[in-house]
Amino acid sequence: MSRILYLFLMFAGLACTDKENPVIMTAQQEPSDSNENKNQDSSFYYLALGDSYTIGESVEENERFPVQLVEKLKAEGFEMQPAKILARTGWTTDELAAAIDNENLRESYNLVTLLIGVNNQYRGRSADEYRGEFRALLQTAIDFANNKAQNVIVISIPDYGVTPFGKSRNPEQIAKEIDEYNTINFQETQQANARYVEITAISREALNDATLVASDGLHPSGEMYRRWVEKILPEAKEILESQN
Repeated sequence: MSRILYLFLMFAGLACTDKENPVIMTAQQEPSDSNENKNQDSSFYYLALGDSYTIGESVEENERFPVQLVEKLKAEGFEMQPAKILARTGWTTDELAAAIDNENLRESYNLVTLLIGVNNQYRGRSADEYRGEFRALLQTAIDFANNKAQNVIVISIPDYGVTPFGKSRNPEQIAKEIDEYNTINFQETQQANARYVEITAISREALNDATLVASDGLHPSGEMYRRWVEKILPEAKEILESQN
């Protein structure tokens, strides 16, 4: 009888020990969870801020320059998430700033592009106002780039004065004011130590090349965006390679 009681107590003790040590199963699951998180963290996130030139007015979604840029980066071997595009046709600097405040964005991105100002010029707003609002937007872009200015690419404003729409609206004045705005955003970009890609010269090729203008007679075509991406790509690659 005492032997039976002994065996009963021994098995009860083993059962109690197993219940007190459930961490064995948890410990075996941790490597799988860690690998999953590691894979998620290896993706690159891209935020594109702007107006009609960033949202790609009058072109297909796959022709937008941020979308083309992501595809080019994927072809270079980077694991890219789809571009987060915060842009709308007609937006000025203050309207973009307001949209950022109202949008639920990630805290940080690996790459940020900023192209804004043409609608300030079109509405006749002052260059001084543009400078102040652009400077604030650039700092916001840097904040989203994990506070690393070198992970931000500012893109110059294209010259719409060479398009069929612009030719009837004093193209010489448009060109002059676009150049003034671009001088401002270039200076502010240098001051902030961010990157700058000049695409205005490409946009002016549309004067003699109709294939660079979309069907609306105003905005860039997919082909023009492709040429922009050729200039943006080397800077974007450098940014992502520095984070590998």
